[in-house]
Amino acid sequence: MNQFETGTTDQPEGKRFDLMLFTRFPEPGRTKTRLIPHLGPAAAATLQRRMTEHVLAQVQGAAQHLPLAVEVHFAGGSLEQMQSWLGDAVACYPQAEGGLGDRLVAAFSQSFALGRPGAIAIGSDCPALTADHLAAALAALHRVDVVLGPATDGGYYLIGLRQPEPALFEAIAWGTDRVLAQTLAAATAQGLTVELLTPLTDVDRPEDLPVWEAITGSS
Repeated sequence: MNQFETGTTDQPEGKRFDLMLFTRFPEPGRTKTRLIPHLGPAAAATLQRRMTEHVLAQVQGAAQHLPLAVEVHFAGGSLEQMQSWLGDAVACYPQAEGGLGDRLVAAFSQSFALGRPGAIAIGSDCPALTADHLAAALAALHRVDVVLGPATDGGYYLIGLRQPEPALFEAIAWGTDRVLAQTLAAATAQGLTVELLTPLTDVDRPEDLPVWEAITGSS
């Protein structure tokens, strides 16, 4: 039996927005590296696995009543390993080569090549993300060109687009507190309209762990 099942809505497939969950196969020593000194390689990988499962369950639950087609875009591991972990009912795609910007451009390009009316990318490290945030993102994409979910560390936990916008992913200092500001500047330079969602916290560092513990009731 598959651990995760795809959501269903009454929306025709062509009217659904891609919801692309970016994650990494939870191999010890190769994931959640900023938490390894605090947790150790195995526990950091376990956290990666559990957070991915949590966020995927949230978005698949949301897809039961929102026009979303959920996909997992993974780094590390193989398709067989991903399907063994998450089941084959969710579409899994290997991320493209290159930096995060290159991988996001490729994923959005793939989505729009399928004729989607819009697409949203999220990471697996924001466990506070809920269906309400996704509903707000979809609503925003009917009003503006770009929707961003600001992360409290200066990055973003969500980006949604109505068409390919590769300039938003160029010359961005990924992994720093300048990501959101640089992305907003790029959007302004392109003449794009932007809406911001409620800020949330990514779980990347030891000081972020209480966020995860509060949501799941675990440590």
